[in-house]
Amino acid sequence: MISQSNILSQNPSFLHLSSRSPPSLFNGTTIHFPSNPSLSNLTFRPLLHRQISPIMNSNSDLSLQISPVDSEFDRFLEVGNELADAAGEVIRKYFRKRVDIMDKEDSSPVTIADQAAEESMISLIQQHFPSHAIYGEENGWRCKEKFAEYVWVLDPIDGTKSFITGKPLFGTLIALLHKGKPIMGIIDQPILKERWIGMKGRKTILNGEEISTRTCSKLSQAYLYTTSPHLFSGEAVVAFERVRNKVKVPLYGCDCYAYALLASGFVDLVIESGLKPYDFLALIPVIEGAGGIISDWSGKELHWEPSSESQPKSFNIIASGDKNLHKLAQEELEWQ
Repeated sequence: MISQSNILSQNPSFLHLSSRSPPSLFNGTTIHFPSNPSLSNLTFRPLLHRQISPIMNSNSDLSLQISPVDSEFDRFLEVGNELADAAGEVIRKYFRKRVDIMDKEDSSPVTIADQAAEESMISLIQQHFPSHAIYGEENGWRCKEKFAEYVWVLDPIDGTKSFITGKPLFGTLIALLHKGKPIMGIIDQPILKERWIGMKGRKTILNGEEISTRTCSKLSQAYLYTTSPHLFSGEAVVAFERVRNKVKVPLYGCDCYAYALLASGFVDLVIESGLKPYDFLALIPVIEGAGGIISDWSGKELHWEPSSESQPKSFNIIASGDKNLHKLAQEELEWQ
């Protein structure tokens, strides 16, 4: 039997390797990245969903059979990493620099970094997948057709206020929807160079390593994050306070980074109000792939199907690392 290391050395071109998205096909295989010492000697574990089986061909060589679905998903992931890389290059160029700050119609801020980062991603999607639609926070719907089977939903800088005040806890959010359902989500923090990737049917990874949420079944032991208590209004203020008063530690100010910390097992709850679809669609595969739950305040599945006529509506979001904790928090919110 040929060893896996020999397969890699004899067939280096059969699989594209990306320093930001290392493959997880080979159990115990160590792969070297000479051009990037920080990634040297990475050992990868297999993704459980892959339908891979060794077969002997006519020349008695060991090869791999990968299902068409897996192959397609890997292509989406490859492009998703390209998008995050491109947006990150733009954002780093403007971070902690003097930039003009403009106000959008909803009074939220936007900068040239938001706009240029989104355009860089749009250009790549149109190059790789011309039939796919795009819905970006800054530019809305991009597609000749009114509907599309695949739609990329982009938020170039989720947490623009953090960005303009020099706090590196914002993130680039990239979601890919298939028939309205998110099948891939990426949270990228380009300053800290952290990237969470969630894909339907796969374990969530952070910089190539599988992660998971932590167990916390009691509100009295929970660490809760929200971006700001001032973002709640009306009845939502009282609902949030009921939960906040029951948790162990309430924390503020992380935008999408709070959800990334939840997926990594450092936070137990995130509760927010008034989020738009581009604020949360990328979070769904990341959190669910790490073993967590994300829903609206009444426990319903989050769903928004973009089209040329869609208007992004507001959602109240709750994300938890523990199913029992999610239920308890919902009961305290008392939201219908």
